[in-house]
Amino acid sequence: MNAELSRVYSVDSVTFAYPGEKPSLREVSFDVRQGERLALIGANGSGKSTLLHLLDGLYFPDSGSITVMDQPLTEEAAETPPFGPRFRKEVGFLFQNCDAQLFCATVEQELAFAPLQLKWPREEIERRISDTLAMLEITHLRDRTPQALSSGEKKRVALASVLVAGPSVLLLDEPTAGLDPRSQSILLEILYGLHQAGMTIITATHELGLLAHLADRAIVLGEDHQIAADGAVGEVLANTDLLLSVNLIHAHSHSHGVVIHSHPHEHAFPLGHEHGH
Repeated sequence: MNAELSRVYSVDSVTFAYPGEKPSLREVSFDVRQGERLALIGANGSGKSTLLHLLDGLYFPDSGSITVMDQPLTEEAAETPPFGPRFRKEVGFLFQNCDAQLFCATVEQELAFAPLQLKWPREEIERRISDTLAMLEITHLRDRTPQALSSGEKKRVALASVLVAGPSVLLLDEPTAGLDPRSQSILLEILYGLHQAGMTIITATHELGLLAHLADRAIVLGEDHQIAADGAVGEVLANTDLLLSVNLIHAHSHSHGVVIHSHPHEHAFPLGHEHGH
């Protein structure tokens, strides 16, 4: 990791539990540097989506702390200028279920929503909408109703509605879930281009087959809700014992005569959020 790059996030001994439940995260600590592509991986229920929500200031730790852009990320700070508005502009969140963030009558209105909240001049809003639609190659969808679009189109519109505000950090929750191969490929190309432009991208995923296309570094969350490993994607994917221990793959055994062979298989997890909250 390049020490010269500025630290975007510092997560220090974070523990979090939903009301009345056991902790979803226990004593989690790590840093994220500017321009990194980081994946959060783990079995369903390990806490990776919850961790993304904490990084976005949707939840706040029960203990420990999160610092973003050299400022403590607290509930009060997230709601108070100047840090609050800056944080909301700089950090964008793409939900796994696009329908959760598409609610306007047209695609153009979806993209205008965040800039209007930021009180940008109308001319600037129009320019940013046009530029963002062109970048994601969805200008032809400008006057369409988001709810009538395909899954792949919805994902791109939702991403556009995040990118139009010009964030420097992008948080993605299972971004390829439910997409056909062509839509997956388009999305991965877009995300690679954003990374090349210097954006910090943090992705929660269980898609091990796509991991190398989504990230350079991976944090592995175990079923004990703690960090089991933190390293280069290639090293993590090559560590079969690690992946078996955190239930990301399973060993399928079968016999050939008297010889028993075990082959690791990636789990096919059902689509959907880890947690109902």
